[in-house]
Amino acid sequence: QVQLVESGGGLVQAGGSLKLSCAASGSIFSIDVMGWYRQAPGKQRDLIAVIGSGGSTNYADSVKGRFTISRHNAENTVYLQMNSLKPEDTAVYYCKAGVVPYRLGHGGDFWGQGTQVAVSS
Repeated sequence: QVQLVESGGGLVQAGGSLKLSCAASGSIFSIDVMGWYRQAPGKQRDLIAVIGSGGSTNYADSVKGRFTISRHNAENTVYLQMNSLKPEDTAVYYCKAGVVPYRLGHGGDFWGQGTQVAVSS
């Protein structure tokens, strides 16, 4: 029983900034990898940033140097700081958490509901 709740999406002008957050709650022993994905209209859902339990990060080329992923393990929360936003960044953004459960068979990947980010030119 895990729930991920996202916040921070909205409308922003090109060149602006936005910070997304995603908090996981429920029956969680720990969380391994957390990541952010995005899906533009008519496109597949793409991984754009991941962060491991120890803080290591990786980014898609399209967002390198502009986006920063971070996490607060005590709160089971992951953040995505987005700077220098472009119209091409317009998409629904989803967070995902790899959950280590208390009960065998109750873990796995869990998704947030998605939050809309729209960047105007």
